[in-house]
Amino acid sequence: MSERNPGEARERGGPEAIRIGGGLFAWGCKTYVMGVINVTPDSFSGDGLGSDLDAAVLQARSFREWGADVVDVGGESTRPGSIYAGAGPISEEAELARVLPVVEALDAEVDVPISIDTYKAGVAERAISAGADMINDVWGFLRDPRMARLAAETGVPVILMHNRSRPDYADLVPDVMAGLRSLVDGAVEAGVAPESIILDPGMGFGKTAEHNLEILRRLAEFRSLGRPLLVGMSRKSTIGYVLDLPVDDRVEGTAAAVALSIANGADVVRVHDVREMARVARMSDAVVRGWSRA
Repeated sequence: MSERNPGEARERGGPEAIRIGGGLFAWGCKTYVMGVINVTPDSFSGDGLGSDLDAAVLQARSFREWGADVVDVGGESTRPGSIYAGAGPISEEAELARVLPVVEALDAEVDVPISIDTYKAGVAERAISAGADMINDVWGFLRDPRMARLAAETGVPVILMHNRSRPDYADLVPDVMAGLRSLVDGAVEAGVAPESIILDPGMGFGKTAEHNLEILRRLAEFRSLGRPLLVGMSRKSTIGYVLDLPVDDRVEGTAAAVALSIANGADVVRVHDVREMARVARMSDAVVRGWSRA
């Protein structure tokens, strides 16, 4: 893709560029790829690495080589039967035992920004001290009120995701957008810099397959929120329902969702299949944002 001025997106009225770790994220200039590193024994996507530290480092190195701009380390599964389906969460100590060694190893051995996927302030604080550069909170700071203060104090960028226990909406897209605005307001009130906030509409979290497809179809409307958008449709059950395929056979469905996310305004795509989806993102960017041989 042709080189672009990092200030170009801001000049067009887009969000201001930010630094995440050692990387500059110039919104509007390209789509950024977030690679998922699940250090869980029960990942919904079937790629949980458990306690295999060497495998996590190797995966992060491969992700970086394939084009990942950031890696997202998570130690608690969101699969059916987890906290999101009514079961109890794992303890903070158990989550720390899973993620801290990985964050420390990646910080020492792989040149890639690190996001910590947690809704627990204690886990996020220790992970940031160990080298994490960003917080990805699937409850948007609502589960642990200490999280907003931590984000404000550390100054790290944050991803705030829309989430609810049941898929009850009066009007889906306006309701989700209103929820995201409320998350931003709460974070800013706690002292989080607005420019450090990335928003995630929360595909699959308190939403039916039909809801997810409608949000993806209408994603451009979320640009009015004025913040960068992250979309995570990778291997999700919606793809399985539409294509009638198991979780380990959804790469083409994920590719379609990634391409359409980018066409409709996504700034970051969170994916498991980094090699393939980084290529999809580059090709989509060539169409959506422009490309030349030079």
